Amino acid sequence: MTSLITLGRRQAVALVGAGVLALVAACGGGGGSDATAPGATPSSFSSGVISGFGSVIVNGVRWDDSSASVTDDDGNRKSRSDLKLGMTVEVDGGPVNKSAATGVAMAIRYGAETLGPVTSVDTAASTLVVLGQTVEVTASTVFGESITGGLAGIAAGAVVEVHGLYDAAAAKVVATRIEVKTGVTEYRLRGTLGALDTTAKTFQIGSETISYASAEIPTGFTLANGVQVKVRLQTAQVAGAWVANKVRPIARALGKENRPDAEVEGVITVFTSATSFEINGLKVDASNASFPDGTTGLALGARVEVKGAVVDGVLVATSVELEDEHHGGPSREFELHGTVGTLDTTAKTFVLRGVTVDYAAVTSWKDGDASKLADGVKVEVKGTLSADKTRVAATRISFE
Repeated sequence: MTSLITLGRRQAVALVGAGVLALVAACGGGGGSDATAPGATPSSFSSGVISGFGSVIVNGVRWDDSSASVTDDDGNRKSRSDLKLGMTVEVDGGPVNKSAATGVAMAIRYGAETLGPVTSVDTAASTLVVLGQTVEVTASTVFGESITGGLAGIAAGAVVEVHGLYDAAAAKVVATRIEVKTGVTEYRLRGTLGALDTTAKTFQIGSETISYASAEIPTGFTLANGVQVKVRLQTAQVAGAWVANKVRPIARALGKENRPDAEVEGVITVFTSATSFEINGLKVDASNASFPDGTTGLALGARVEVKGAVVDGVLVATSVELEDEHHGGPSREFELHGTVGTLDTTAKTFVLRGVTVDYAAVTSWKDGDASKLADGVKVEVKGTLSADKTRVAATRISFE
């Protein structure tokens, strides 16, 4: 297929329109069945943060994950139970029911941005340093339950796994989830390559020197300063340098596939103009998009939500919105659907799909109240993170 970059704007828009019409037909006008036939080709793509369960909720859509394949970013098969609140994921799915905001996930991929030892923690600045990389903690960063006391509960020297969004402008990771890990056999680091020395076969990411002399590098990929990479590292330094096992570029898994419906939440990692940029390796053509928040804030490092269609591997945007959460905005609202388990009426907590829910401060109940809670009862929970970031503090509970 001819590359989208060589197409005229009218042709690109025509392709998007055709895709959207196909999507509407597949969805029965937006109110049809969510069923996806076995072996079907994905017609939708979503990338963002897991903000809830009862299915997997990404970008406001409840994706039925009961038959989805789940893999990490190395292609290893994983279980649905490996998906956690706050992880960043990519979803390949069937048609999206727009009116119900539901869809059927066919494949879900996830991967951490950084995995390694903590060098320092700055609770005043809400940051920590992992493998020389600054990690920013926001109001919506979820902590694994083994972390107690908030950010102060993460000690220097602990090995942590950080899921999040890479901000190339500030050379930091905006964390969406942080977990403490044990028994780690390989570290991971994502960042912008610098100080490349092809003689010594070293480069730097942040303050860390990395040797790539024995690293596996994809055929056709050339290391260069300014290129964003993901690196797999041995867990011990040699002569002051980390030893890379693998070095690979940041790239989406879409290739040249087309998806008539796509929605991506992320940080702009390459910026040419307000109508031409990249989000984590995915090229965006916004030449015919609407900009509800204007274009002034669009720049390298800006957090955005882009809707449109994937045409020849490029996201042709119909709308581009600015997201300001990583600049100190309010906490993300989380939504959980499922069956109550491990109810503790003294602590006022229960567990729902692996997430601990604190219901002590619920302000709105529907079709019942706290006395109706019991193990096995189906509920919908909406809320924000608790002060220690390890659980959802429910504000609304509805009985289903």
